Amino acid sequence: MNIENIEAFVYVIHYGSFNKAADVLFLSQPSVTARIQSLERELDCRLFERIGKQISLTDDGKKFLPYAQQLLQTFQKSKIQLKQKRTLPNELRLGCTVSVSNYIIPNILPELKQKFPDVNYKLTTAPSEEIINKVLGRELDVGFVRNISHPNLLSATAYEDPIRLYVYEGHPFIGKETVSIDEIGEYPLVFFECGSLDWMRIHRLFASMSQPPNIEYQTDTLETAKKLVLQRVGIAFLPSLCAQQEVREKKLFPIPFPETEGISLQTNMIALNGENGLFFNRALELCRGIAQTISG
Repeated sequence: MNIENIEAFVYVIHYGSFNKAADVLFLSQPSVTARIQSLERELDCRLFERIGKQISLTDDGKKFLPYAQQLLQTFQKSKIQLKQKRTLPNELRLGCTVSVSNYIIPNILPELKQKFPDVNYKLTTAPSEEIINKVLGRELDVGFVRNISHPNLLSATAYEDPIRLYVYEGHPFIGKETVSIDEIGEYPLVFFECGSLDWMRIHRLFASMSQPPNIEYQTDTLETAKKLVLQRVGIAFLPSLCAQQEVREKKLFPIPFPETEGISLQTNMIALNGENGLFFNRALELCRGIAQTISG
């Protein structure tokens, strides 16, 4: 059975006339008529009643319609699947920073696997500079890095993670509408330092203090900083993604601090220009959805 004949039949029903179906299919009206007649010969029945310019389905046409729609839908899905196989490798090599590996990748990989079931994923965790070089050298297909610009790379903002002040359960700041920078200086501070411009802005905030902040702990890993706060040894500025679970469990509490509003860690997705576009767009959509859910 010719799929083009089935397509013509479904389109005539959907658009209500042979002429409109012909326009959508970029065919002449006689060509559509010929396809319907060919289908009727194959099925050995009439599909349409024709009264002047009006058409309606016969009883046989009504019976055949759901099967035709299902056949056409299955055919179209198979075309999409085959196209994906041609445009995606069997294995996609992803590179990401530690924070992305911990807080974003576990959320998006299962959904990407559903969207691209024939693709296997290999994950590499490394600093942004290393990921950029590996994508440029074709050692990685897609990377998640801090905000960058490069003429050979497709780069788009995946999400922005607000940096907030977090305290442990029972801390005096809980319930206050806002706190001042000098009040923060009265408590031990756990400071996460990753060297980005965003964290330099946090540093500069304390330059206006009458006395230096009481930084008792410095660490280059978010998990260590968070766990130190959970141990009640200090308070810390943290990206929201890393603290989302503890906030839900009421183990950590975000404190309003006007000076840090608008400061966030920006993570971009990168790939070589013109490559892995289908995967890139879907992963980008998922990342933005996750970030929107958390920020909401």
